[in-house]
Amino acid sequence: MLIKIDFESETAIYIQLRNEIIKGIAKGELQEGENLPSVRQLAGDIGINMHTVNKAYALLKEDGFINMDRRKGAVIGSMKNMITDEYKEKLNEEMDAIIAEVYCRGMSEEEFINMCREKFKLYK
Repeated sequence: MLIKIDFESETAIYIQLRNEIIKGIAKGELQEGENLPSVRQLAGDIGINMHTVNKAYALLKEDGFINMDRRKGAVIGSMKNMITDEYKEKLNEEMDAIIAEVYCRGMSEEEFINMCREKFKLYK
């Protein structure tokens, strides 16, 4: 899996890394039970600090995308039953902010929904 990090982005590198790994899982590039690179290896490959990779892995673990094993390291977890009330609440809050910005910028509902549909198709 190719991880793309934009060092000029305003989005923190650990968030970009987290998002890239989630995209890899959604696209089937990373499978349940598959090992991710060690913190040291991934940091070296990308050219970032090990603490940044640790932070991304910690978020992925907290959100249930990976499991940490003392012997195997970071392992892709099961994607079954990941929809929780807590997740729905978080998603609703994030969507509210995105839709408010879309509205303020003058994008139509139809254009926004079509954009969402196109993005969703990338993961089918």
